[in-house]
Amino acid sequence: MTEGAFIFGCEGPILSAREAAFFRETQPWGFILFGRNVESPAQLSVLTASLRDSVGRDAPVLIDQEGGRVQRMGPPHWRSWLPALDQVAAAPQAAARSMYLRFRLIAAELRTAGIDVDCAPLADIAGVTTHPFLKNRCYGTDAAGVAEAARAAADGLMAGGVLPVLKHIPGHGRATVDSHLDLPRVAAGLDELDASDFAPFRALADLPLGMTAHIVFDAVDRARPATASPDAIRLIRERIGFDGLLMTDDIAMQALAGNMAERTEAALAAGCDLVLHCNGVMSEMEAVAEAAGPLGSEARVRAEAALAQRRVPDAVDLAVLDAELSGLIGRRALV
Repeated sequence: MTEGAFIFGCEGPILSAREAAFFRETQPWGFILFGRNVESPAQLSVLTASLRDSVGRDAPVLIDQEGGRVQRMGPPHWRSWLPALDQVAAAPQAAARSMYLRFRLIAAELRTAGIDVDCAPLADIAGVTTHPFLKNRCYGTDAAGVAEAARAAADGLMAGGVLPVLKHIPGHGRATVDSHLDLPRVAAGLDELDASDFAPFRALADLPLGMTAHIVFDAVDRARPATASPDAIRLIRERIGFDGLLMTDDIAMQALAGNMAERTEAALAAGCDLVLHCNGVMSEMEAVAEAAGPLGSEARVRAEAALAQRRVPDAVDLAVLDAELSGLIGRRALV
């Protein structure tokens, strides 16, 4: 059966029989995990295996493991991290190296649990007005520095056998409201955006996977957020040059209007390849699956190209990398 044009979560730490049957029937392209799904290393390994068993293939399993405020796996079983912006500030002359080490270590923890895609790096630029939900998750305050740190983060993940997801394209740094709750709007002109917000994404346009931003850019499409805007998706593809597999940010976030089917249809019609639905609510997943259908032909090509970049982790001494990172940013950074 052809994979569906959607990524789904599940309700808890154990896959239910109902969920397994639903996934077997609808064939989501992949799965995403949240804190509600994570209890222990052994439990998590069983869950990731169960998800793949439910669809009968080596489906990608995603997680948001940025470190800082957004990390679904934490103590006592996994490391806890400083917010990315704080880590960069702790060793500004070695920001790229420290971010590489951070994500190489994260990749090792993810792979051990059966997770092979991380929703990172961020290439959003932190500014004076950036909403707190995002600000300290960013890697810097200028385009060049963000691009360098984000490239290093992506390289660290890929060296550890985990595919990166570039987010939030074409840029979320100017948002002054939380898109989980409201729709942000950006009034800056296209030339200004092109020189700043879009620049890190252009520098990372070769990455295999990307995630859209639920944000309105008046200079691009005054009526629709980027996720649901054909003009914004065209900008992502042509002006920024991203040709990887493009998923939405969580389709259930309140920045978007309409029911789940309407949101799904709008995102796919705009040019997104995949719809990401995270909360594990069965009725919503049923609506998304019905509205989305199977991967489109171009999306399938991009999906195959992305998964072809999965690799065996390079051989490293993780303790040596951990010690190097501690030397750069101080043991206080790993709390």
